[in-house]
Amino acid sequence: MANIVRKPEMPTAPTRSEWDPFRMMREMMRWEPFAEMAPLFGHERGMFQPSFEVKETPSEYLFKADLPGVKEEDLDVAVTGNRLTVSGKREAEEKQEGETYYAYERSYGSFTRSFTMPEGVDADHVQAELKSGVLTLVLPKRPEMQPKKINLKGLSPKGQGKA
Repeated sequence: MANIVRKPEMPTAPTRSEWDPFRMMREMMRWEPFAEMAPLFGHERGMFQPSFEVKETPSEYLFKADLPGVKEEDLDVAVTGNRLTVSGKREAEEKQEGETYYAYERSYGSFTRSFTMPEGVDADHVQAELKSGVLTLVLPKRPEMQPKKINLKGLSPKGQGKA
């Protein structure tokens, strides 16, 4: 079994002689107030949860997620009704006998993210690509939902109105 050396997350309260306000501030800035409650909601500490970026262009919605170490066969993208669901897993690397870890901060495990798609998405033409650890999803808008340019009538070529 591999040895894992961990530094305590919250050291004991300092005595008056070793009180350092800057150290206390650094520790408070790293404090996660809801981390203790995570097991109550079914979340494990260190669980892999990818971050997503979602943007809208005139013709589509673009979703991007950083999924380093996730294999294509361990990833599932599904559209059900107006819900887009991305799920998958990132496997932990095997620990070898006799190895000593001085830090073990990477997270592993299964994840699921669901998004409610906006009205007007063409769900039949959603495209997904996993390249260099980045998942890109393109959700095109139906043609009738895309902006159309309306030309104004009644203007002369020089931009003057009729008198």
